[in-house]
Amino acid sequence: MRLESTFVQPKSYETLIKDRDIKIIECPRDAMQGLHDFVSTPIKAKYINKLLEVGFDTLDFGSFVSPKAIPQLRDTAEVLNLLDIDNSPTDLLAIVANLRGALNASQFPQIKYLGYPFSISETFQLRNTNATLEESLERVMDIYEITLAHNKELVIYISMGFGNPYGDTWNTEIVERWVHQLASYGIEIFLLSDTVGVAKPESIEYLFSELIPENPDLEIGGHFHTTIDTWEEKVHAAFANGCTRFDGTIKGYGGCPMAQNDLVGNMPSEFLIQYAQKHNLNFNLDLNAYKEAMEIAKEIFV
Repeated sequence: MRLESTFVQPKSYETLIKDRDIKIIECPRDAMQGLHDFVSTPIKAKYINKLLEVGFDTLDFGSFVSPKAIPQLRDTAEVLNLLDIDNSPTDLLAIVANLRGALNASQFPQIKYLGYPFSISETFQLRNTNATLEESLERVMDIYEITLAHNKELVIYISMGFGNPYGDTWNTEIVERWVHQLASYGIEIFLLSDTVGVAKPESIEYLFSELIPENPDLEIGGHFHTTIDTWEEKVHAAFANGCTRFDGTIKGYGGCPMAQNDLVGNMPSEFLIQYAQKHNLNFNLDLNAYKEAMEIAKEIFV
């Protein structure tokens, strides 16, 4: 399966090293969470089971948050019990927003990662997790202790990592300061999140070129929301500056319903595959299973 693009690579970019690996994380949770009509538990499980066959490094498959906040994912525990993970190399990640969610998610041995959205925009942190930045930092530390006690790993999403629509102060120094502070506690996996699709190649290039060399023991990836005409410049700016972990969703479905009224779609994972093919990167996915998953997606995203 080869996908076409009209993007013209800027001449200023350096030639990429060939035969590098790229880690693609599929996020059906992010794709489905804003849907108005409830997707039945069997259909969710059917879709995620097919994604497990594709061989993604990780599936961001569900969340343990208040059903009032995200009703679409109120059946995450039921879906989890219908998943066939025994023959899949893929690890499972669930999003949590507080201690109760972290404790609930930690009871499931199938889940390897707990993800927490830590917004450097206080406005969005209040909207998304009903906590101030100070309260959110305390939650992170408590959730981190829970992950250690239950043999899980904590993934921090630096939400609004490239700016915000609320007028809250943002600059690259703020992003770097929060990553350094959270890493000092022992957290090792961070996703810089372009929650509303405002990232520009210049800010992407600067952040990854600064953070990755300074923190060789951390895994720092990109969770981009994007329009169809800006996706490749974002991916390339990140990859050319050391980022090899990218979140995506089939067809770019989804967006953050807590961020703003007009959703900016997720990074299409098929474009990440295209990018890997174009630059001879190893991505280790079963493209036949991926194509089948795209067909199942048509039952959900109508």
